[in-house]
Amino acid sequence: MGVPLGRVLSAIATTGWANGLLLYPSRFEIDTDARRRTIQYKNGTLELWTLRSPRLADREPECFVLAFAGNGDRAERCVPGEADSWKDVAAEVWGVNYPGYGGSSGQARLADIPAAALLAYDAIKTEAGSRPVFVSGCSMGTTAALYVAANRPVAGVILRSPPPLRSLILGRYGWWNLWIAAGIIALQIPRELDSLANAAKVRVPGVFILTQQDEIVPMAYQENVLRAYSGSTYVVHLEGGHNERLSRMAVLEYDNALRWLRAEGSSNGRSSPEK
Repeated sequence: MGVPLGRVLSAIATTGWANGLLLYPSRFEIDTDARRRTIQYKNGTLELWTLRSPRLADREPECFVLAFAGNGDRAERCVPGEADSWKDVAAEVWGVNYPGYGGSSGQARLADIPAAALLAYDAIKTEAGSRPVFVSGCSMGTTAALYVAANRPVAGVILRSPPPLRSLILGRYGWWNLWIAAGIIALQIPRELDSLANAAKVRVPGVFILTQQDEIVPMAYQENVLRAYSGSTYVVHLEGGHNERLSRMAVLEYDNALRWLRAEGSSNGRSSPEK
């Protein structure tokens, strides 16, 4: 006996396919040099990991960086790399584990990422005071970074391989299901994580690291986010794929990009988000 199409589509829409497609949480222990801290989140906790840059010994940080990892990564891993990249300045990097990841409470759900991202920002801003806060994101972490930048005052943004989730799902996965399942999954993406809409609201300077041979977020989709971005930009091109390590030349270019970002962020001030 056949199942009515309406019931099939209803099941797809109510089983959280977007969460299963886009989130890859883990809770195993990871060795890290970062320091763990927690803040209250709903009825549980949100786990943060912090680490100071090599330049920062016993001095107070000159700036803070809030880093959002990709959908299969963890803050314990991304924070040390982020801290190393700020080697020329006394910076303190904070990374957040999304709900359902690491020691953060709850289940891994896209709908919980926006509130968790703002909560993490508010925690870092309380400690930073008048010192600048930059936000950084890799892959799907860029959706959280852009949401924060569109709703909180930040000094600048760093985005690597940024996906516009809805159009990416429709464009990459729609053809084999006549865009029915892909359309439903795209509708499950929270509007808060619409990177094209958020990028248009952000006026602060932004560094874009674009991966030209990206097999997960093709270059054309990354460029759509770049075009939507309203602030001044510095673009670093990587020839490799989604998880490509920065080459020696790319590291030098990225160092230049961070110097530009700090200078632009200081000269422009910390822009208030558009409401």
